[in-house]
Amino acid sequence: MKIAGIVRRLDDLGRIVIPKEVRRIIRAKEGEAFEIFVDREGEIILKRYSELDCLGEHAKACVDSLFEITGYVSYITDRDKIIAVSGISKRELLNKEVDFLIIEVIESKKEKFINEFDPITNFFIRIIVPILVHGDCVGTIILASKDESVIMGELELKLLQISAKYLEKILED
Repeated sequence: MKIAGIVRRLDDLGRIVIPKEVRRIIRAKEGEAFEIFVDREGEIILKRYSELDCLGEHAKACVDSLFEITGYVSYITDRDKIIAVSGISKRELLNKEVDFLIIEVIESKKEKFINEFDPITNFFIRIIVPILVHGDCVGTIILASKDESVIMGELELKLLQISAKYLEKILED
């Protein structure tokens, strides 16, 4: 989707202001980091910077371990999309956009026991734990189930908290 009709001029320091309407649509917050790319046609592309993208094998090992221990689908999101998944075909979930349930946890920075169906993943999300780096929520780690009757407790919460803390330590170093 393109928004047409908005023109901004480059100032003397080389800055262009992103219009408020566009910032609202992309949920951009003050101080948030973006990567800047230039394509072959000279178009400038802004992409939200994800600190979690650099986790790679750590994120994969984390969700694989959670799945092996609990038997539940586990996945990690950044602020926009799913970046690591275990317990289901990666093609089904990897890079899918996050739902409002996850955005709510990111904004509140608080873990949440939940029993709601996520239409994006087609799972019942059970526990969401934020991943905080220097006080900012950069993503979440989640346990989910296809079975609506599954109840998770303090043990699963602790596993997610430990996993989130591990990822936080990697990112803070």
